[in-house]
Amino acid sequence: MDMKMIRQTAREKLKGFCRVCPECNGKACAGEVPGMGGLGTADSFKSNVEALAAFRLNMRTLHGAKNPSTTYKLFGKELSTPILGAPITGNVYNMGGALNEEEWAEAIIQGCLSVGTLGCTGDGADPAMYKSGVDALVRAQGQGIPFIKPREQEDIFNYLRRAEEAGVLAVGMDIDGAGLVTMALKGQPVGPKTKDEMKAIISGTSLPFIIKGIMTVDEAEIAIEVGAAAIVVSNHGGRVLDHTPGTAENLSEIAATVHGRIPVLVDGGVRSGTDVLKMLALGADAVLIGRPFIIAAYGGGAEGISLAINTMTNELKQAMILTGCATLEDINMDVLL
Repeated sequence: MDMKMIRQTAREKLKGFCRVCPECNGKACAGEVPGMGGLGTADSFKSNVEALAAFRLNMRTLHGAKNPSTTYKLFGKELSTPILGAPITGNVYNMGGALNEEEWAEAIIQGCLSVGTLGCTGDGADPAMYKSGVDALVRAQGQGIPFIKPREQEDIFNYLRRAEEAGVLAVGMDIDGAGLVTMALKGQPVGPKTKDEMKAIISGTSLPFIIKGIMTVDEAEIAIEVGAAAIVVSNHGGRVLDHTPGTAENLSEIAATVHGRIPVLVDGGVRSGTDVLKMLALGADAVLIGRPFIIAAYGGGAEGISLAINTMTNELKQAMILTGCATLEDINMDVLL
């Protein structure tokens, strides 16, 4: 199995939902929500890709960084790479259903674990989607992170209990799902949360809590204030609000504001190990991968995910060699032109 074969298989299984374009940039699938595209004009999806592409790298080869380390520690767990699987659900209405929710969750969790990193599971319009992810995490002895949509408070606390019972490393909320069309269509109310509501949620669990969907400095400060253990800079893949900046445009300012107080993760438009390097240089501690891992899972299951992670990690190592970075801690704004 190689990435070319994985992409060919994925193209067949995702037919009508994802074209598996040579460049995954949001242009061919604009407006396809439900589906794999970005909302409306897909400007937010396209901005994620374009913002990363705009950065150039300073090449340096007079140094001793000959065998870089990509290890990263999150909540006390050492990972082989700063590349994690993003929380995703909706296989039937977004991806055509060639994989069901159980198969998808198993692929992302086991594929990530097999190469020493973590996958995240998601929540969706059918409550069974969250259960599928948690069940996969139970089988993996809790080695992963479930994310909950910004549902009604009572529902959230019930979902938190399930995560705790599964013994997971941490739990999160993709607050950027507050306006999801797919949730509204299925009668599952979601919405923004006040500071008091978030404080109640975070104080109501013993698990480290991640807030995903931070796109401004002021909300990064709020996340820290309410007790978040980490944040994810994310515009939900451009699927909830048209005409937002790409995550790479806002990341450095947010990371500078957080200033190491909590981990800063990011997603959006990351397609290669070089893109990972750029995100780390802009201040991220780790990245979450979405659409590329969907293609990997549909094309090769857990093995496809593992191969995609290894490919990106090897690209990251090569880019670290050519920019003079022996460890992830060495990656900073000096890497960027």
